[in-house]
Amino acid sequence: MNVNIAAITKAVAALEKGMGGAFLQTNAAEVLRNLMKIEKFAAEGQDVIAFLSGTSKFAPQAGQITGILKTMGDEMSADAADLTAAENAAIKSYDSLMAAKKKEVAALTKMIEEKLERQGELSVKVAEMKNDLTDTEEALIADQDFLANLEKNCAAKKKEWAVRSATRAEELVALADTIKVLNDDDALELFKKTLPTPGASFMEVKVSAAAVKARALDLVRGVHGLEFVALALKGKKIGFAKVIAMIDELVATLGQDQKDDDAKKDYCAKEFDSSDDKKKELERAVSDVTTAIADDEEGIAKLKESIAALTAGIKALDKSVAEATEQRKAEHADFVNLMAQDTAAKEVMDFAKNRLNKFYNPKLYKAAPKRELSREDRIVVNEGGTLAPTQAPGGIAGTGITALVQAHDQSKVAPPPPPETFGAYSKKSGESNGVIQMIDLLIKDLDKEMTEATADEKDAEGDYEQLMADSAAKRTDDAKSLVEQESALTDTEAALQGHQADKTSTEKELGATEQYIHSLHGECDWLLKYFDVRTEARANEVDSLGKAKAVLSGADFSFAQA
Repeated sequence: MNVNIAAITKAVAALEKGMGGAFLQTNAAEVLRNLMKIEKFAAEGQDVIAFLSGTSKFAPQAGQITGILKTMGDEMSADAADLTAAENAAIKSYDSLMAAKKKEVAALTKMIEEKLERQGELSVKVAEMKNDLTDTEEALIADQDFLANLEKNCAAKKKEWAVRSATRAEELVALADTIKVLNDDDALELFKKTLPTPGASFMEVKVSAAAVKARALDLVRGVHGLEFVALALKGKKIGFAKVIAMIDELVATLGQDQKDDDAKKDYCAKEFDSSDDKKKELERAVSDVTTAIADDEEGIAKLKESIAALTAGIKALDKSVAEATEQRKAEHADFVNLMAQDTAAKEVMDFAKNRLNKFYNPKLYKAAPKRELSREDRIVVNEGGTLAPTQAPGGIAGTGITALVQAHDQSKVAPPPPPETFGAYSKKSGESNGVIQMIDLLIKDLDKEMTEATADEKDAEGDYEQLMADSAAKRTDDAKSLVEQESALTDTEAALQGHQADKTSTEKELGATEQYIHSLHGECDWLLKYFDVRTEARANEVDSLGKAKAVLSGADFSFAQA
């Protein structure tokens, strides 16, 4: 098209400079000649072809040729501009689409990477859990073996314990019988007489065994827990060795009781401290989880509001796009109708103007194009036949021009009477020039209206395409944001469920800890309250027992000399 425009421009310049003869020999003339053979320019290109061929049948009229070429050049320039604008718009639309698609690809790539990373983490967790399962199974097998061995060993130990218990019972019976024999009064009297021991000298002092028993009884009387010792000292059939053994046994028991109280006190203090720490930690955990739940609920509410707003915005945008599309279709239909009507009106006026020129200005008259014969018609003519008559053109007033106009029924209107004639008719050249000028003005008005309508149509089409591109970009961004926020909503809801489960389990653990602290108070408060009193009383008991044992063992016999 650019080559054809350049050829027409050169042809016009050559014709305007009066170089028609020289121009016919140039390459531009050859290009222009080939261009005129195109079917699109067949109607008005015959004169140009005849001019460029230089035949004797054509009388060159530079003005008409120049006008035709300029009109063709303008049409080609307009077509080239339209094609260029359409191509630029297509490039812009393509670039916008590619930018949106690249953003979408980037977002999807990021989502894929995140999911792959999460998949890797889950695979690692699955492997770790499988390892833990294997270790647990091995531990279970070991525990089962240990339980079987333990049951076997416990059965053997039970048998051994039964034997030991029976043996110990027999031994205790033998010891009791032996002690009974040795502690008999007759046996003691016999031992005193027969055994040469230092103990025999005890009977030579002025203090009797009854006095020693009385003194020991005074030491242990009234002390809580020594009632059995006092009862033994009051008895008549028991010796000092038996009482001393009881005292030693009781001292050992009291010492063990003191150790048990000390251990119990340490245990209570330690358990109170650890339980209080655990309680505080659980209370902090409950507070933190409660805060996290409140944050998650607030985030979910905000995300739902944002998602609802985005959804409503997308629906409103789609509705606006649909309304804009319907409006554009209606405007384009009006434009097409206007252009068709204006074009038809121009053709009618051009036809009328040409018809006037045929009568008033024959030199400006443009004859109708010759009828193109088909192959069959040429055969008929060559054979000497006669062609069928050409069908009369239809349209407006038989001009062949059609337009979207409302037809009127002329059959109902009476024809006017014929005008009276008063002699030979003379041409009204002056009046015809005015009519032709008026037609030219009307044609210019139509051209101006069509140009403005075309410009408005292009502007409206450009605005519509820009609106569609902006709407598509905004909808893509909103849809992407909607997907991201829906994903965030799902994650937040999952986190909320996790926090709620954590809170429930933590509250259960806190309740169990508080219950344990309550039971600990029931177990330890009495001991901690009376620990010092119990320790002091136990020390007094041990002291009294020590003194009683010392007396019974013969310590501090200075009173015997009194």
